[in-house]
Amino acid sequence: MIWAVLLSVWSAGCYATAAVVQERLAAHGHRGLGGWAASVGLTLFGGATHTVALGFGTVGVVQALGTLTLVLALPIAAVRTRTPITPGAWRDAGFTVAGLVLLMSLAEQPATPAALSSAATRYLALGTVAAVAGLTVLAWQSTVPVARSLLLAGASGVAFGVSSVVTKAVLESFTVPGAAAVAVLAVTGYLLGQASYRGGGLAAPLAMVSVANPVVAATVGMLVLGEGFRSGTTGVVLAVAAGVVSAIGVAALSRRTTAPVRHTPVPAPALSLTAPGAA
Repeated sequence: MIWAVLLSVWSAGCYATAAVVQERLAAHGHRGLGGWAASVGLTLFGGATHTVALGFGTVGVVQALGTLTLVLALPIAAVRTRTPITPGAWRDAGFTVAGLVLLMSLAEQPATPAALSSAATRYLALGTVAAVAGLTVLAWQSTVPVARSLLLAGASGVAFGVSSVVTKAVLESFTVPGAAAVAVLAVTGYLLGQASYRGGGLAAPLAMVSVANPVVAATVGMLVLGEGFRSGTTGVVLAVAAGVVSAIGVAALSRRTTAPVRHTPVPAPALSLTAPGAA
């Protein structure tokens, strides 16, 4: 468990840094080869570390620790924009971490190695394709930028969550189709996540991915991999409560970091099309 936690935190740090870079690229029309390469490199390194972490812990725990992506993105974005983090934001981060600590203390490894049966693989594939495609279609039909961003982020979270479940199964019993499915889901999740930052800022889509990803992974892990929590029904109830506490912290962090910026009114002469900087 210690290795799973350490590797998951490191992976979340890589994803957080990549998310900040992706948001900056989206704000500049995705121009800049160096930034794009850095984003891809950080994402790949975070994904590799995440894969190793799955070999030490359950999917539910490793994916839940991915929620730290938003927490770690706060100081990274604060340094980049030179904006101090408020005490309220630190408090919300504390809620997120507290929920994760409780969740980790309740996690229990399954008695038998993780494996996906043929029927489970078939239904999982169909369900994933339907969910990702449905959310993506709804996103492109939406005329509200924030709604489009959240729908794409949700699709990204589903792809990443299922990808981790399949990765866990592949680590236990390697198959070429399973490895190919992991690659397709990971690339799909990355592309959808990058698209979600266009018009939606950083915090809102990142919060959606941070919540959707572990929820999908934990649910699928319990259904098809036999993962669970200590103390039976009581453990499940406490785990759900821990997840709610973490989700509240993530949502609060999202609201704080996406608060509208108040611009100083510009004098009328500066609105001229020929004025410097008008464009």
